[in-house]
Amino acid sequence: MPLNRRTFLGTSAAAGAGVAIVGGAAGPAAAHGHGHGRPPKRYSFTVMGTTDLHGNVFNWDYFTDKEFDDKAHNDVGLAKISTLVDQVRREKGRHNTLMIDAGDTIQGTQLSYYYAKIDPITAKRGPVHPMAQAMNAIGYDAAALGNHEFNYGIPVLRKFEEQCDFPLLGANALDAKTLRPAFAPYVIKKLRTPHGRDVKVAILGLTNPGIAIWDKANVGGKMVFPGLEEQAAKYVPRLRSMGADVVIVSAHSGSSGTSSYGDQIPYVENAAGLVAEQVPGIDAILVGHAHSEIPEYFVENKQTGKKVVLSEPLKWGQRLTLFDFDLVWEKGRWVVEKAGSQVLNSNTVAEDPKITKMLADEHTKVVAYVNQVIGTSTAAMTTAEAAWKDEPIIDLINVVQAETVKAALAGGEYAALPVLSQASCFSRTAQIPAGSVTIKDAAGLYPFENTLEARLLTGAQIKDYLEFSARYYVQTAAGAPVDTAKLTNADNTPDYNYDAVSGLTYDIDIAKPNGSRIVGLSFEGKAIDPAAQFVLAVNNYRASGGGNFPHVPAAKQLWANSEEIRNTIISWVQAKGSVDGAEFASVDWRLTRDGSPVF
Repeated sequence: MPLNRRTFLGTSAAAGAGVAIVGGAAGPAAAHGHGHGRPPKRYSFTVMGTTDLHGNVFNWDYFTDKEFDDKAHNDVGLAKISTLVDQVRREKGRHNTLMIDAGDTIQGTQLSYYYAKIDPITAKRGPVHPMAQAMNAIGYDAAALGNHEFNYGIPVLRKFEEQCDFPLLGANALDAKTLRPAFAPYVIKKLRTPHGRDVKVAILGLTNPGIAIWDKANVGGKMVFPGLEEQAAKYVPRLRSMGADVVIVSAHSGSSGTSSYGDQIPYVENAAGLVAEQVPGIDAILVGHAHSEIPEYFVENKQTGKKVVLSEPLKWGQRLTLFDFDLVWEKGRWVVEKAGSQVLNSNTVAEDPKITKMLADEHTKVVAYVNQVIGTSTAAMTTAEAAWKDEPIIDLINVVQAETVKAALAGGEYAALPVLSQASCFSRTAQIPAGSVTIKDAAGLYPFENTLEARLLTGAQIKDYLEFSARYYVQTAAGAPVDTAKLTNADNTPDYNYDAVSGLTYDIDIAKPNGSRIVGLSFEGKAIDPAAQFVLAVNNYRASGGGNFPHVPAAKQLWANSEEIRNTIISWVQAKGSVDGAEFASVDWRLTRDGSPVF
């Protein structure tokens, strides 16, 4: 769908999202005397925040088709958040609260997938997105854009934006041609106090520069995403000059100061802490993107020495952040005297029936969709041990990808080259049962909206790639006990950034240091030729630099398509009718120590 400038920039982007009055007269904080004359005027309010909701409305796991649960017994979804929000509003007074989000809203569950792809919100007289319905009902005041907002393309995002009763903010999401904001950069909300002077609260939205890499196919030539610090430094003084008493940043960016994409773009991925440190005039930052729980964290601004409070409410609606602000009237203006934060756990409350009833039909439709039988399997397969063993269920992803790429290259210049394939263990609870296989089973193997590409690499580059991947394992001396709970995720490497590559055989010697772990790398029984050419079937996240794996982003692209790998797997199972692991399962790699297998 072509974008003209009017639809692309939206209606109010360049000027921010405007000013809104919230509520009527509100109760003051407790007054304390200053020792002379009348006690100063005081006012307190609370800003609630969520992040990384990823399409979760119900406390439901569509991949297992039952209530969500994990080891920590977390609950998920906006229906739970709604109950917490109502409790806070009752306690604080509805007019003394605001509600914001830090992005990654419309991707992540089969509920959100269904309304992007199966019954799309972009269709003529299409449905209203369940996330828009739920967030509107809860009464959000603003939400920052996350990187996953762009996964389904700009038209879906624009339709979602249109359906929301609150602005989607992205001060660093710019029109590639005009370099003007493509979304509202900020919104200013007014809170009425009993003292005659409203409190003006500015909410500045910042998104992740990595969108330029991860969703290049959707945003290339249309949008650019400069660094968070740069755009915050531009807007915060402007908001203060507009009379903002309190400035809150909603940032889809973690607090660690690190990036997963190396030097491919000059902007930091997890920059929330740097924004607090470098940009004066910010009172609080709602942190997102990293899927971490940060109840309260203070960062000192280098220029002013003032402490900025940061909080991140985990993910999926598992927590709700509360920022509490105490203000005092000084020299004709409101000044933040104290700011702090905490998180509430959504597993302490029941789902709000207002939300669950409103979206019961949508939920029922999606449950029926994911339970459609698409084939059978001769044996059960699971990812339970796939993070440290070559398991048939990961081989299934690789065989589908390799076959798809081979078919795409057939008859062309590169048809004779061997095709290798990479896959990750995205979830340690995915399974293909023996007997009937449903959409949810196949989709559970691949929870991300990644698409497939073919890139041209040499044997030497493949070895570098595997060495980089093998950093995932904690170095473990020969003879030392092996605890699988402590063996993986070295240096906080997530499971989705460990790749197994099929079409080769190799050992990973975990007794050796990083960079020298790949042993006996062979192709068709012979040591790999460093100069030989191979085609790597690779997902678009990895191909565009996600995880910062070497060589692939710069490698020649031989083919790419826009079909999600998840759907390719579903179609493959449907076409086969029956999945037989014996036909494709093989142990291509194993963990060793000094030549001895670990398992």
